[in-house]
Amino acid sequence: MARGSRSLRKVAECFKQLPSTSSRELPTRNNVRYLSSCGILMTRVPPLIGAAMPGRGVTLPARSFFNLANSLSKKKEYSERRIIGYSMQEIYEVVAGVENYRLFVPWCKKSDVVFKRAGFCKAKLTVGFPPVVENYTSLITSVRPHMVKASCSEAKLFNHLETVWRFSPGLPGYPRTCTVDFSISFEFRSLLHSQLATVFFDEVVKQMVSAFERRASKVFGAETQIPRELMFHEVHHT
Repeated sequence: MARGSRSLRKVAECFKQLPSTSSRELPTRNNVRYLSSCGILMTRVPPLIGAAMPGRGVTLPARSFFNLANSLSKKKEYSERRIIGYSMQEIYEVVAGVENYRLFVPWCKKSDVVFKRAGFCKAKLTVGFPPVVENYTSLITSVRPHMVKASCSEAKLFNHLETVWRFSPGLPGYPRTCTVDFSISFEFRSLLHSQLATVFFDEVVKQMVSAFERRASKVFGAETQIPRELMFHEVHHT
């Protein structure tokens, strides 16, 4: 047993005699350091804010393969369902009034109806997606007061652009309410334009239904007050 202890002490003395430079840290460059004693490359990272706060968890940023794949996709989709304090007929009139879009729809610069008949119209729209602006023709089909669908044609930037509004009865006992289902999907021809769109895509679509609600308020007056416990709002996007 004593012999084993002496052997361990000799090993420890050998380590003490090694040159101090064998474990030195070489100068850093671009936040990367090299430990010469073990030949390992290490990245210098900033301290975590939560690390110095006892009792508070630390959340590390992460990005999955699926998130990366979504960011590289040229196609974007968003859908939203909510109950609003306007009747189906009222909100239908606002959505079907394409000629007024330039007055209140986010990023819509121009909206001219060039052809119209019962259940269908054709409009020339200019939509600003900074730093690009798109001029295209929109073909709108409608079923009063249930649905308005707009499809893009003759577009230079888009392979596909479609919006669909569906209106159904709202809350029982609240006749001047309705359920709105809104969905939009678009695909740019260029991946570069698609990447630019991701910067503001969420903000544009999140403002869309609210913009039409504000327009309804201006045209038809104050909305029906809905008790908080009965309100419903659901969002999906990819």
